[in-house]
Amino acid sequence: MTSILRILSCHKFILAFAGLISALALAAAFASEIFLGLEPCILCIYQRYPFAIVMLLSLIFLVAFRKSDKSMRIGLVFCALVMLANSGIATYHTGVEQKWWDSTEACTFNLPLDEEQNWLENIMSAPMGRCDEIPWQDPILGLSMANYNIMLCFGLFVLCLLSAGIKPRNREETKPQPE
Repeated sequence: MTSILRILSCHKFILAFAGLISALALAAAFASEIFLGLEPCILCIYQRYPFAIVMLLSLIFLVAFRKSDKSMRIGLVFCALVMLANSGIATYHTGVEQKWWDSTEACTFNLPLDEEQNWLENIMSAPMGRCDEIPWQDPILGLSMANYNIMLCFGLFVLCLLSAGIKPRNREETKPQPE
């Protein structure tokens, strides 16, 4: 138990970990598009923004405020709140996939590609997947990417919040005292 508390009290490590996991989640999303040919829907795109925000927040706090533990804890709270919001978006997306509630207007609107547009406009107007269809499902557990995103984001929320609530150990306390 003390080793878990020791890890959680290392705010820089947890902040860097949250940034790294966010970067890996974005890389996985882009890789699924490029290598698996999956088309993201608008809710998939919305779920990417919080990962980018956490990457940016963790970088800012690790570089600009690395000397202040209070700032590190504030950064962890911000990252926790962003991950909670992303978990909420993923929960909504799961509800749309499972047809528990209706989709948004943006989830069913596709724009055609125009060859006369520049490359950025082509990317921005590319056809999108439908939010109420599951493009990939885990063959063993039957979970969609939105389901996994709920668990990942909520786990990062809990991790960041727990870490922010633990005061760092004083290095003087951990050193053996001379007799």
